[in-house]
Amino acid sequence: MDVDQLQRRFVEYTTSLFHEGFLDGQFTQLQQLQDESNPDFVVEVVSLFFEDSERLLNDLTTALDQQFVDFKKVDAHVHQFKGSSSSIGAQRVKNGCIAFRNFCEEQNVELCMRCLQQVKQEYLLVKNKLEALFRMEQQIVEAGGSIPMME
Repeated sequence: MDVDQLQRRFVEYTTSLFHEGFLDGQFTQLQQLQDESNPDFVVEVVSLFFEDSERLLNDLTTALDQQFVDFKKVDAHVHQFKGSSSSIGAQRVKNGCIAFRNFCEEQNVELCMRCLQQVKQEYLLVKNKLEALFRMEQQIVEAGGSIPMME
């Protein structure tokens, strides 16, 4: 595949991530912070998000598995997850966290568990989609092209 085709595919794929609500404008702002002096900025920030998310999801699972659930602790984890997903533009994860926090306030274990499953699913979806996006970027660079900037 030539560079033009790779770039077109990249733009179409990125556009679909926005239209499907996986990403929001915050991701575009993150991309705009990347330049020649720090070409891996977005990948590095998103990789930290992945590491943080895995830990938070494990902490949430453990906290909700307790006989007596500490909803303040659960809410603190969800709040942190909401913040980190918001900072990279993972819109559907962030929205799931907003609903999750409402159920923490109600101290509803069953609905919190359901939200945890939903947030895990949204996280895995956005993780797979971002990893695919980064592979496309790598193919473009390897083919001698530059990454198209999204508006």
